[in-house]
Amino acid sequence: MLREDAGSSSRAPAQGRVKQFSLLILLALHGSAHAAVTVYGIGGVQNPTGSQSGSLPVSTLGSTEWTSALGAWNDIQLQAPPLPVPLPPTAFTVALANQAEHVTNLSIPQRGDFYGFSIEMSVVEQVSNSFIQVPFLNLLATVADRAGSVRVRVGGNSQETATLVGSLPNNSMIEKAASAVVSNSRTYPKCELLSTAQAQIPALIFTDELLYLLNNVSHLVSAKWYLGIPMNDTSHLRLQIAEQADAILGDNVLGYQVGNEPDLYATHGSRPPTYGVQDYFNEFGTVVDGLKSDQKITEASTKLVAPSFQGKWKAEDLWATGYLNAYAPAIKTISFEHYADNNCAAEFPDGGFGAIKNPQDVFPEYLTHANGQKMVAPYLNSAALAQQFNKEFMMFETNSASCGGFPGVSDSFGSALWAVDYGLQLAYSNFTGAMLHIGGSNVTYNVSPPTNISLFQKFTVGPTMYSTLFMAEALGKTNTSRVVDLTTNEFTPVYGIYEHDTLARVALVNFMTEQNGVGSYQATISIGGGLTGEPNATPASVKVKFTFGPRFQVDGRLIGQEIIKEIPCDQTANTCTIPVPAPGAALVFLSSDAQNNADSVVTQTYSTTSVTNRLATATLFPSAIAQSNGHRGADFPLSGTSQGGETTAKNLPPASLQQTVFIIWARAMMVFG
Repeated sequence: MLREDAGSSSRAPAQGRVKQFSLLILLALHGSAHAAVTVYGIGGVQNPTGSQSGSLPVSTLGSTEWTSALGAWNDIQLQAPPLPVPLPPTAFTVALANQAEHVTNLSIPQRGDFYGFSIEMSVVEQVSNSFIQVPFLNLLATVADRAGSVRVRVGGNSQETATLVGSLPNNSMIEKAASAVVSNSRTYPKCELLSTAQAQIPALIFTDELLYLLNNVSHLVSAKWYLGIPMNDTSHLRLQIAEQADAILGDNVLGYQVGNEPDLYATHGSRPPTYGVQDYFNEFGTVVDGLKSDQKITEASTKLVAPSFQGKWKAEDLWATGYLNAYAPAIKTISFEHYADNNCAAEFPDGGFGAIKNPQDVFPEYLTHANGQKMVAPYLNSAALAQQFNKEFMMFETNSASCGGFPGVSDSFGSALWAVDYGLQLAYSNFTGAMLHIGGSNVTYNVSPPTNISLFQKFTVGPTMYSTLFMAEALGKTNTSRVVDLTTNEFTPVYGIYEHDTLARVALVNFMTEQNGVGSYQATISIGGGLTGEPNATPASVKVKFTFGPRFQVDGRLIGQEIIKEIPCDQTANTCTIPVPAPGAALVFLSSDAQNNADSVVTQTYSTTSVTNRLATATLFPSAIAQSNGHRGADFPLSGTSQGGETTAKNLPPASLQQTVFIIWARAMMVFG
C-alpha cells in the first residue's frame, strides 16, 4: 500500500480515507536539447512549503475486511517521524563537474536493470502455465522498457529440494511431494535468528514446462533469469535443471545459484551442528566437479552464483579458505542475501526472537541515508574482491524486513524512498545488482502482492515497484552509468550519475515529512563552471508534472494524465533550483540524451481479456506468488508455502470489490492501472 506521507499518518476528509502516492515530473529545457527532472512525492506537493495539501480525488472502499486481515493489504498507518533536530538545511547547492575525469569515488559502470525481483521456485507457477499472468508480465515490461531488460531470480529455499521429472499427473508443472518433506527449524523467510518453532520445506517436483514458460516470457519481454541448483544432498547430485535450462533457455539464464544461505544449513538441521565454511568449501567443489563432468551441461558450469550467505558466517572467513582462487572459473556472480531488519518476534511470538519490535519505533531508522550505508558496510571488502576477480557482485535477496516486513513501514511511501536510496547506495558501493523479494498475502514488503478483485485476477503494486522504476531511469539503458554519493546530510541524500563519463542525471531524496509548512527543500544544482574549469551546463527551465491513479485496479500497465508546470532556471548564474517535496525524491535529467536513454518509448503491454469469466476459466490463485519462501508442508496447496499463514482462497480479497482508492505516483506521468 502507498501512503500519503512517509509515515502514513494523515487521514483523508470525512468522505473517505485516501492512500496517496504522488508524482511530480520536471522536464528541463536547454536550447534545442531537453533536460528533465522527475520528482516523486506525496499528495499535495503542488504547495510544498504550505500547510494546505493539494486537492485529491477521494473514494470509499467496499468490503475491506481483507485489508486488515492480510499483511499485503493491511490498513495500518503510522505517524510520520518528527522533523530532525537540528533541522537540515532546506536550501543548499549541489555543485558538480560535468566530466567524470574530474570526479573521485565514482562507482563501476552499472546496468539499468540493477533492481530485479526474487520469486520462490515453489510458487513460480503463478506466472502461469496455461496463461502467462498478464499483470506480472506487464510489470516486467515496464522495467525492461526503461532499463533495457529485467532480471528475475527463481529459486530460494525450495530450490534445495527440487527435482526435475519428465511429466506430472494432470499436466501439472510443479507439485509438492508429500512423501519427501524436509523437517526444518526455520519458520519463515529470512528470519535472522533461530526459532524453536517447526517448519517444513516441501520437496518439489517440476517438469521442463517451467523452463519453457520462462523462455516464453523472455520472448515477450526482455527478461533474464537466475535459477537454482539443489545442494541439499551433494552425495546424489541433481543437475537436471542445469542440463535442461542450458538447452531450453540458453543465454536467457544469467546464472545458477548453488546453495541458498548455506551458513544457515546447520542452524536449520540440514547439516550437522559442526558444519562450517570448510565443509561448505568442500561441498561446493563437489557440485562444481559434477557440473564440469556432465556432458549435457554446456554453460552452467561457468555461470554459478555463490556463496549467498545470509550473515551468520563472515565472507572473509570463506575467502581465507582460498574459495575464490579455487572456484573462480566456475563462479560468475558473488552473492549475498540480507534484509534491513526482521519482524520475526511479531510473526512468531514464541519463537525465541526476543521482544517484539514496534513498527512505529523502527520507522525512523528507514528514513535516513545511514540505513543504506549501514547495510552495505559489511560487504565493501568483498565488493573490492569481486572487482579483482572480475565477477559480478549482487545482493541476491533483499527487502525492508524479513519475517513479513513491518506493517505500516514496509508498505509505506517511506519504504519507496528507502529503496531508492538503498539501491543507489548499493550501486555506488559497486554491487552490480539486487533482487527485491516478492512475498505473500501476509507479507507487507511486496513489490507486487497479488489480489482478486475482478473477473480476472490482478496484482496490486507496492511502493518498491516504483523504486525499481526510479532506479531503472536513474541508471538508464546504456549500462555505462557510474554513481557518486554527494550526500552532506543523512535526511537529504544526493547522488550524481555519469553516463559515458558525462554527467547525465542527479537524484535527490527527502526523507523528511512536511510539518507546519517545514520539511521540503530546494536544491540548487550547478553544472560545470566555477572551480571545475568546465563551461556552464545548467538547463534553461524545468517542467513539473502530476498524475493520479487507482490503487487496487492494477493489471501492471501504466496509465494516467499529466499536468505540467514550468520552473525557470538561471543560466546566467549557472544554477537550477529543484524543489523536493517532503517526503519525496527527484530525478534530474541534464540532457536530451540522458532522458532518451532512460525514458520509456512505447511499452508493449498485454491484455487481460484472455481470462474473462471467473466461473468458466481455470486460474491460479494470485496468492501463489505471495507468501513464498519454500516453508510450508506438503499438505498445503501450492498457493501457500509459509506454515500457519492464511493464504488460501478464502482469504483473498473479494472478486468484485467495488472501490477506487487513489494513489499518486511518479516519473512517466502514469501510475499502474
